[in-house]
Amino acid sequence: MSSATEVRGHAEAPGYHARRTLPLRVEAMRQLRRRRTLLMGGVLAALPFILIIAFAIGGTPGGDEGGGGGGSRINLMDVATESAANFAATCLFVSAGFLLVVPVALFCGDTVASEASWSSLRYLLAAPVPRSRLLWSKLVVALGFSLAAMVLLPVVALAAGAAAYGWGPLQLPTGGALGTADTVPRLALVVGFIFVSQLVTAGLAFWLSTKTDAPLGAVGGAVGLTIVGNVLDAVTALGSWRDFLPAHWQFAWADALQPDLEWSGMAKGAAISVTYALILFAFAFRGFSRKDIVS
Repeated sequence: MSSATEVRGHAEAPGYHARRTLPLRVEAMRQLRRRRTLLMGGVLAALPFILIIAFAIGGTPGGDEGGGGGGSRINLMDVATESAANFAATCLFVSAGFLLVVPVALFCGDTVASEASWSSLRYLLAAPVPRSRLLWSKLVVALGFSLAAMVLLPVVALAAGAAAYGWGPLQLPTGGALGTADTVPRLALVVGFIFVSQLVTAGLAFWLSTKTDAPLGAVGGAVGLTIVGNVLDAVTALGSWRDFLPAHWQFAWADALQPDLEWSGMAKGAAISVTYALILFAFAFRGFSRKDIVS
């Protein structure tokens, strides 16, 4: 289906308004009812309870089993059961590297490609829904669900942690503690940074979703490229070139769990992620606007 055909269809439709096509509410309800959305939400909601059971069976977390990485990031495990806030921070730590990548890749990579695989994409465009409107609606909803997934995990962890370990100040791995009034804002900052850092994965998944009719290809490709970025960041021979890798800054949110909030690492990481994401989103919109839709 060509863009020229869409434009002629739009011009001939009396009372047609592009902004009224494919409302965000309609798209959100479509995505919410899908089985993979409910399954992903169930997995994230279950993780805190799995960790509580693991801690109860294995005893007090901590020690040197965590391997490399060093610093306050690994030591978060040492204070995981000190309070609900510590438990929520630990849940974010163990899931930020991979688990939270999956819903972002899933929601953003399954958007356009799933419509193509169902052979419903051409009918949406013939409705007529402008291509830019279709992409915009799907991208906003996908990012919204990705953010909701990241918020769901710490919210459930705070509730489960409060029941299991009680509510109290956030004990810092480097010593000291954050008062109760500062705990929730710091955790919100952590979630916000993790979301921004995952915009690169969202951009990759969304761009691939406009290039293929196979949703699993878009989702798997985004996850795979994200893993490649993590592997490259581990290659110390790259030196300062690693600073340009989004993966290099993915745990910069640890600076938010310090007595004095440090912004430099998070600012650099956010700038890198947003830059890559905007480029990838632009590729997606540009490529899809010229694509011949046959499915």
